[in-house]
Amino acid sequence: MGLPKHYDEVEMSWVGDWVGQRARITPQREAVYDPSRECRYTYAKLNERANRVGAYLIDSLSLNKGDIVCVISRNRVEFIDLYFAAGKTGIILSPLSYRLAKPELDDLLTRIQPQALFYEDHFEKLVDSLTLPSSVRTKMAFGSGNSAYESKVLTTPSRDVNRSLAMNDLFLYVHTGGTTATPKICLVTHRQMIWNSFDLIATGSGGTGIGGKELVTFPFFHIGGWNTVTPLFHIGGEVVLMREFTPDLALELIDREQITHFGGVEAMFRFMIASPKFKQTTFKSVKYINSAGAPCSAEVMQAFWDKGIPVTQSYGLTEAGPSNFILLPDGYSMDEIKQYSHSIGFPMFHCDAKIIDPQTRKILGLGQTGELCFRSPHSFEGYLNDSDRTAKIVDDEGWVHSGDLAEMDKDGYVRIVGRADNMFISGGENVSPEEIEQALIRHPAVAQVGAVGIPDGQWGQVALAVVVLKSEAQVDEEALKKFCRSQIASFKVPKHIRFAEALPLTGAGKVDRKSLKNFYKGVST
Repeated sequence: MGLPKHYDEVEMSWVGDWVGQRARITPQREAVYDPSRECRYTYAKLNERANRVGAYLIDSLSLNKGDIVCVISRNRVEFIDLYFAAGKTGIILSPLSYRLAKPELDDLLTRIQPQALFYEDHFEKLVDSLTLPSSVRTKMAFGSGNSAYESKVLTTPSRDVNRSLAMNDLFLYVHTGGTTATPKICLVTHRQMIWNSFDLIATGSGGTGIGGKELVTFPFFHIGGWNTVTPLFHIGGEVVLMREFTPDLALELIDREQITHFGGVEAMFRFMIASPKFKQTTFKSVKYINSAGAPCSAEVMQAFWDKGIPVTQSYGLTEAGPSNFILLPDGYSMDEIKQYSHSIGFPMFHCDAKIIDPQTRKILGLGQTGELCFRSPHSFEGYLNDSDRTAKIVDDEGWVHSGDLAEMDKDGYVRIVGRADNMFISGGENVSPEEIEQALIRHPAVAQVGAVGIPDGQWGQVALAVVVLKSEAQVDEEALKKFCRSQIASFKVPKHIRFAEALPLTGAGKVDRKSLKNFYKGVST
């Protein structure tokens, strides 16, 4: 007899059984609305579906705890079925981005070695082109009314498939955005998802609440999608799905479904503002909106502020959260929200944070720029089969090193300055592309900007800025350089400015700097 070494290692029946627990407490409460099908699902119905899917995975596919199921799909209820079924059975769910090309998906599948691949029939051609590893025993489509998923999986007799699991059991394999040559695969435990949900609820973020109604804008192939819906399922709210982000549909659903909260990246907000439906959308039910993924410009937030809707910034990493910081608008006037709009606010309720010198690892003082680090119960378990990369991001005290440069002001507000690995050296001086972007975006003609360092025979590297102008705006390269000199030091001013219709973005909505470099590598220096 005696106490267990750690309760995170103790198997308990509730761990992973998000839908079963909710169905027991609030069976008839509406949980999911899918406008594409005009279907509404209660927690009891979702629990029944998850039990059917779980029974099929166990009985027909002979999958066991720790086996892996990959999914390629847009945001659909079948994806949620698999998420809940994996949570009940201890199977690991590994979402794959449909935005990736065949070589990238082939590489991920080879490293993941799944036992089954489920996919939306919308991506049939992509899936048929893939080179599946020998580990894949089953490939199954869903989407149409006569799919194998409908005829085989959902006709499986429903039974209780829930297994007792430990908090430290693996739940998800989530690959990162893919701006590097080989996207990292993060090992996400039930502990990470549970504690991240605790943090969002305790901090008071988003649409979490019994009456909360969240519009899901983030894709389920990123942690942001599951980070959005899991706290809602935890506390008994409702999520409204879109297959993929569509600004007109999003605006229609916000008013029609009385959405209380949604998040997005700057590109999404720009599409919404540009929609003819934006002016007529009241947003009367929306408590506030979170920007995530990358810093959002005040110019974009202003369009929502003008409608009286608070928009604030949040921040996190798949490896450390994915929710770590938020500026919660509660108690702030609109003027104060605007004043602190550049800030990601403060750490979440259960998250420690510090800003350090990347070389000495010493904690920096107020106003000094350094690397932002986190420590919390919702950190990941490392990268799949990549101990070297894991050791570079997590130290032996449990601090996750974000690679993001930040600074804290005298009142404790934190601002993201840029990425440490985006910095380049020009004439012996460190230059942050994000600082250039923040300078150029202040120009009244500029809608979007991405900057990157490119080789230069004289200075080693110089800045190239790619600019997207606002509709009907006109400005030339020299005028933008002159404006930039009034904002930042002369050695930071881009040597080259090019204009484009749109910036290349990663799946997470961030500027794809690798693509910027490749597309503009022919610039003469």
